[in-house]
Amino acid sequence: MATIPAEPKALPAKVIDLAAASPRDPVVCFSHLRWDFVFQRPQHLMTRFAQSRTVIYFEEPLPDDGQLSWVQTRACPVSGVIIATPRLPHGLSDGEKAASLKSLLDDLLSEHAVTSPVLWYYTPMMLPFSRHLEAAAVIYDCMDELANFRFAPPELRPLEQELIATADVVFTGGYSLYEAKAHLHANIHPFPSSVDRAHFAKARQIAPDNAPTLGFYGVIDERMDLELIAAVADARPDWTIVMVGPVVKISEDDLPRRANIQYLGARSYDELPGELGRWRVALMPFAINDSTQFISPTKTPEYLAGGRPVVSTPIRDVVRHYGALEAVAIAPDADAFVAACDAALALAADPGGSWLTEADKALADLSWDQTHVRMNTLVDRAATARKAAAPSRKPRGGRRPHYDALVVGAGFAGAVLAERLAADAGLTVLVVDRRPHIGGNAYDRLDDAGVLIHEYGPHIFHTNSADVFAYLSRFTRWRPYEHRVLAEVGDKLVPMPINRTTLNTLYDLDLQTDEDAAEFLAARAEPVEKVRTSEDVVVSAVGRELYETFFQGYTRKQWGLDPSELDKSVTSRVPTRTNTDDRYFTDTFQAMPLEGYTKMFERMLNHENIRVETGVDYRDIVDEVTFDQLIYTGPIDEFFDHCHGPLPYRSLRFQHETLDQERFQSVATVNSPDEATPYTRVTEYKHLTGQTHPKTSVTYEFPTAEGDPYYPIPRPENQALFKQYETLAAGRSDVVFAGRLATYRYYNMDQVVGQALATYRKMPRPTAAASRATKTDTAAGAL
Repeated sequence: MATIPAEPKALPAKVIDLAAASPRDPVVCFSHLRWDFVFQRPQHLMTRFAQSRTVIYFEEPLPDDGQLSWVQTRACPVSGVIIATPRLPHGLSDGEKAASLKSLLDDLLSEHAVTSPVLWYYTPMMLPFSRHLEAAAVIYDCMDELANFRFAPPELRPLEQELIATADVVFTGGYSLYEAKAHLHANIHPFPSSVDRAHFAKARQIAPDNAPTLGFYGVIDERMDLELIAAVADARPDWTIVMVGPVVKISEDDLPRRANIQYLGARSYDELPGELGRWRVALMPFAINDSTQFISPTKTPEYLAGGRPVVSTPIRDVVRHYGALEAVAIAPDADAFVAACDAALALAADPGGSWLTEADKALADLSWDQTHVRMNTLVDRAATARKAAAPSRKPRGGRRPHYDALVVGAGFAGAVLAERLAADAGLTVLVVDRRPHIGGNAYDRLDDAGVLIHEYGPHIFHTNSADVFAYLSRFTRWRPYEHRVLAEVGDKLVPMPINRTTLNTLYDLDLQTDEDAAEFLAARAEPVEKVRTSEDVVVSAVGRELYETFFQGYTRKQWGLDPSELDKSVTSRVPTRTNTDDRYFTDTFQAMPLEGYTKMFERMLNHENIRVETGVDYRDIVDEVTFDQLIYTGPIDEFFDHCHGPLPYRSLRFQHETLDQERFQSVATVNSPDEATPYTRVTEYKHLTGQTHPKTSVTYEFPTAEGDPYYPIPRPENQALFKQYETLAAGRSDVVFAGRLATYRYYNMDQVVGQALATYRKMPRPTAAASRATKTDTAAGAL
């Protein structure tokens, strides 16, 4: 009989001891994994969260033979977790199911007196019936790339986009998954699989079978390399291969059947050490496919804690974290796998060897307790941040006689700088705007019909900056949205920017590949020796016919100038594609503020150190208050009384209409490039906002030469004129000029936010304490 490996020495994990907030927010966990199915990551974590919080574990619904929807609840006798299983009648439509689940969830939370819980998602598929809940924080614990699994529903990916945009914190089940999603969220953290070492160390007290026994436990599904299992069994008929776990999403008929392969079915978590103890070697025969691309198997540390050497296929996170251990062999094919099993059996014959000491050392700091504590800290921080960002109902006093900063303009630049000066530097800030509202051109409101519209035309948020997205996420949750535009050409609507679909539709072609489209465009392109103007940009890329069809008339309307008179930057902003991607933008982050821009600005400016006055021109109050710093985001030529003459701008007139119909057009925006049509585009806002309403509202945009300044006209003489004002601004060290109008540049919203954050970081400024002290000293000197 083989010698039994000794139990590992007590090497306590470095659990951070943090004082618990009191009381802790309850947790509602939405999981696709049933509590009693397999005890894994959700069960480990929710069991530990239940030690200091109320935890409701909301499972996927089960069909019921009755006529009514109801929720079956029970408390886990060990952890106290409340397991809720919805039961729905047969035959409900998807909409009826969602409505029933929403109602059942609301009733369940009311019954347990749960308000503003932490919403913890393991699956985005439960978002439709839970997104309405007021949350202390939203957590997405992405333990697997579910969209890569067999039978994944098509709506999973867009729902995941919404969940990531809405979440305060994202956790991933491993580093590979973290690397794949890190660009999608600013507050994302990898938490690879952990282990209850003491539990699995019980396997070391069990003598393995006399015959060479190699085993696997876990879910047996499309992630298993069934051909590999058969090959190993055939190569070594004297070995016994034990497969423990439920068979799901594949047929029992697909399993390889051999005299030396045993399928034992599911075992409870408490039974696993006993099964593991029978084996000499633990197996991880995973297929290398889409469903295993990002997995980080919990089994690796569990097998090692049980004192068993491991043989695995080259799963990325296994190789990364355990591939250097002598106890873990990585084998890419059947022959190598059999050879690795031979070597692992030799290791198992030396249970006191250095291989086990090395493995124990690798596991020493790994525990679910540690993972829970670290996650708990991040959850509490997220809840605190969300609470701080929530609008305060506390009344504020009147205007002070002195402010550390006067900010002129409550658009993106002014609001960001005001928020940073107040919340980060602790300074007092007065924000004034001559418009009757905050938000600048991004201001949105409910029209008379109750439809949310953008007062100054559509504003679609998109950015590649995780920092900008993270900053704004402090003040809003997001609705994922990818903007699409159609251009009206004769009686056809075609995608804009020009792509392969545009060409096929317009010319009745059948271009099948990117190469086909590229050849088509190259044949029509007219090379320009030196690209100087907007006309040059387009003609050199796609030829004169497409230029005249899509760009010439539209540009003449928009700018009041022919493209040949405009800088090349104007049309360079609009790409030409050879693929079929019909998105207007391709940025990493594309989303709309869930409750609108105005709500986001309200939260941004909701600080006890900030006073906002709208409908006020700063010149009317500049003599009424004193301030240390002026931040100006208005037109720079106006600040200097147009002393060098006015800077040219293009303006817009907006015609808002409400229609007694639910939908007006198939996409948010339809462009009208024909110069004979007086407006440039029409936008239907419900596409942007996702609002459900029996009516719809649209806006027609008419470019004008007079009106509010929207677009700096990009011509060399205009830039030269701005440089004169820029020289004057450089001589005013007491004024910070920021934003589009103050720098005479056309910026997207994210660029304005990025510029404002960069401006704040560069600003020399006193701390709040120093500022107060300076005023006190000055007053004392006056005495």
